[in-house]
Amino acid sequence: MTTEHEFVVPLDHGDPSGESITVFAREVVAPRKQRDALPWLVYLQGGPGFMSPRPTTRSGWLGRVLQDHRVLLLDHRGTGRSSRVTRHSLLGRDPVGAADYLSHFRADSIVRDAELIRHELVGDEGRWTVLGQSYGGFAALTYLSFAPEGLSQVLVTGGLPPLTAHPDDVYRATYPRVADRLARFTDRYPDDRDRLDAIADHVAKVDVPLPSGMRLTVPRLQSLGHALGRSDGFEVLHHLLELAWDGTELADEFLHDVDHHTGFAAAPLYAVMHESIYCQGLASRWSAQRVRDSMPELSPDVRPLQLTGEMIYPWMFEDEPALLPLRELADLLAERETWPALYDVDVLARNQVPVAAAIYHDDMYVDYDYSLATARQVGNARWWVTSEYAHDGLRTSPRVIERLLDLVTDEA
Repeated sequence: MTTEHEFVVPLDHGDPSGESITVFAREVVAPRKQRDALPWLVYLQGGPGFMSPRPTTRSGWLGRVLQDHRVLLLDHRGTGRSSRVTRHSLLGRDPVGAADYLSHFRADSIVRDAELIRHELVGDEGRWTVLGQSYGGFAALTYLSFAPEGLSQVLVTGGLPPLTAHPDDVYRATYPRVADRLARFTDRYPDDRDRLDAIADHVAKVDVPLPSGMRLTVPRLQSLGHALGRSDGFEVLHHLLELAWDGTELADEFLHDVDHHTGFAAAPLYAVMHESIYCQGLASRWSAQRVRDSMPELSPDVRPLQLTGEMIYPWMFEDEPALLPLRELADLLAERETWPALYDVDVLARNQVPVAAAIYHDDMYVDYDYSLATARQVGNARWWVTSEYAHDGLRTSPRVIERLLDLVTDEA
């Protein structure tokens, strides 16, 4: 059974009398337990810029937590039905005003939204469990830093953030992880090495439009490596490449799929805000691009072609309809130096809220070494390191949520 909730919250929690926005959340409870006094669990989605799941069944992790929880699927501000951010919604704001507006769409504001919602749904004295997947885990650590009084437990899957690292350090760590995944991919599908190079050579010489109107360039082809971090990513990329050609031209089906996998129409906020999630009192200045420029092996001209992963580049804003109007705004955010702190290292070290985290040893998106270092800096935390699952282990196996629930209750 589901119940829809909409909450009016301040855009800037430091100025409650100023502009307001709407935050949407979907409450889910097992039908037979809808009248029971169940503990609440809030799910924080990955991203940034992705809405909460729209479940159609009670399978997987959701089915498990519904056995003994009332679940709140929260659309982070700017996503889904929570004052969604798109090129259309930002019309009427000049780039400077839009940048100021979006400066309030990070984890610190998401946590303050959640706290207002907790007071309304659970009561001033009530606490709830937070389950954070990927970027949702980053937000969970922000929650633990600034509002631990609202939390009974914290569960994190593939999302223990680097607490103090510079964005450049993050990308220096994650680029090699993409290279490792690509090497494993080509070991499994050796013919795809030549396929990638042949496609790169072709698009380097020929203007290849995608169905959306974007151009297929070699850097866009390289960004298909983003898929390699998911549990099914090797197969997704292989199935795409094996049907790439229609005679001497790239197949329409292939171009359609590339368009889908490399576009941002469904989540422009992800592209605009991505590097800001690593910024605390500093500017990213297009960190992923700058680090890439220092790595000649990632040049589009190098063969064998190397792929890239969860990185956002300035060229992505040059021809995609969903991002083209946001280019100046993205540049302003990349130069912004006044990002507030997202974590309080001292508070985390003294933490008493039970924390359980799944750390995926081969995670391509969230560096293992940084995750482990963070786990060791959080008081009352237990963690499970595994190489059985990719970054989306929570989605692919109910064993992940079972393990975390055991850890947080000392039953592991």
